[in-house]
Amino acid sequence: MFSWANKDGKKKDPELFQTVSDGLKRLYRTKLFPLEDTYRFHDFHSPALEDADFDNKPMVLLVGQYSTGKTTFIRHLMEQDFPGMRIGPEPTTDSFIAVMYGEQEGLIPGNALVVDPKKPFRKLNAFGNAFLNRFICAQMPNPVLDSISIIDTPGILSGEKQRISRGYDFAAVLEWFAERVDRIILLFDAHKLDISDEFSEVIRALKNHEDKMRVVLNKADQIGTQQLMRVYGALMWSLGKIVNTPEVIRVYIGSFWAQPLLVADNRKLFEAEEQDLFRDIQGLPRNAALRKLNDLIKRARLAKVHAYIISALKKEMPNVFGKENKKKELIANLGEIYAKIEKEHQISPGDFPKLSKMQEVLAAQDFTKFQGLKPKLLETVEDMLANDIAKLMTLVRQEEAAMPSQSVQGGAFEGTMNGPFGHGYGEGASEGIDELEWIVARDKPTYDEIFYTLSPVNGKVSGAMAKKEMVKSKLPNNVLGKIWKLADVDKDGYLDDEEFALANHLIKVKLEGHEMPADLPDHLVPPSKRGL
Repeated sequence: MFSWANKDGKKKDPELFQTVSDGLKRLYRTKLFPLEDTYRFHDFHSPALEDADFDNKPMVLLVGQYSTGKTTFIRHLMEQDFPGMRIGPEPTTDSFIAVMYGEQEGLIPGNALVVDPKKPFRKLNAFGNAFLNRFICAQMPNPVLDSISIIDTPGILSGEKQRISRGYDFAAVLEWFAERVDRIILLFDAHKLDISDEFSEVIRALKNHEDKMRVVLNKADQIGTQQLMRVYGALMWSLGKIVNTPEVIRVYIGSFWAQPLLVADNRKLFEAEEQDLFRDIQGLPRNAALRKLNDLIKRARLAKVHAYIISALKKEMPNVFGKENKKKELIANLGEIYAKIEKEHQISPGDFPKLSKMQEVLAAQDFTKFQGLKPKLLETVEDMLANDIAKLMTLVRQEEAAMPSQSVQGGAFEGTMNGPFGHGYGEGASEGIDELEWIVARDKPTYDEIFYTLSPVNGKVSGAMAKKEMVKSKLPNNVLGKIWKLADVDKDGYLDDEEFALANHLIKVKLEGHEMPADLPDHLVPPSKRGL
């Protein structure tokens, strides 16, 4: 089935590569892991991946300062309380809580979680008991959790005292999760935009995962429109200073809980933003395989650069005397080694690990145990990136095509899908959808007056005559062309009085800021044309 899986061209069991997940596991174990293991990649960057990392459902990581509504956000999505949930204005969530699907509702403590081979958390045991005592899994049968898992995190505090008192490296734990999750949501409170030192440190730790990051400005219903504009501007300015990238992170504004809006002025904005965020989250299961593939590529590129760095350090080490002094000299001049490798192997500067972090880890390493350059290992990874990954991409598209409707269901995602409370229901082209009377008939007398000034022949006006009137809307030709296509229901190249009225109605819809439908909705079809 997939002969590319075997470089010798000999036919292997096709079952090995029938899914993207199996293909990724095989490529990692046979091609990337040997390179990582040889050059101690796991001591420097990230623990080795396990089967559960490739098999697990998409995960969403929520990060934010205390009382920004992280736990309430999860409850809003699921429309159900989960075990271990605590909500309050003070810092209530003091643990990492993995909210996952389970037939029986209950809690699994951290020490039990990290020995479960079916859960993707085994490598978290490296953070020790101080962390594991603050890590639990809440399992429950909820339709939302059937498609995704959600990670709730402790509220980020300010001040050095709180950071020290955690007993584990909070930023490092978040970075571990960030490498494995599909979406990172940073929550901010419209009333508390101060970004503490620890929050700044956390955001910088997530720097290599900007593609996964989204920002939610929560509790936006508690302030008026003018204040909201100022708060939004202040948030973008603060994020710009910390994230330090030319791209702007997507910010969703709203009030994510099931309570009445305190200030309802921006209701439509909040509804539109919530729908955009929900669509983003609902697309995670469909894009999960592509995300895992992308993460494996990023990991492979980093592993390659790491191998060049370690082998370069090994090459510079003396065989007998002066090893410790040489080690200190090499660490101090690591930036020059980076530049040399970059030039020699044509590697982008963005692929190199952070200099200060690398120097810090190298200080505790025994350079004599480092391996020299092994071209065969690097060639294997190069072959994986150049050939295997490209062919696995084809399988990703096949899986996506086979599961086009795969998305998050249940909870808050069901509340606005159908019925009169669906987003945009009864607005724009949907106006009049549940009325007995043709909605265009309300303004038809006005449109008829214009119609009869265009000298219709046999009750119809030509395209040229209709164009003279339609261009007065100042809409671009491509939009007017689409409106003409929708309004000319019988496709005869002319407009009768009903079709002309419909064209004007669609122009009005567009001028009010709504999008044109791809096809004419049934309720907009003129009465005389129904049944054609």
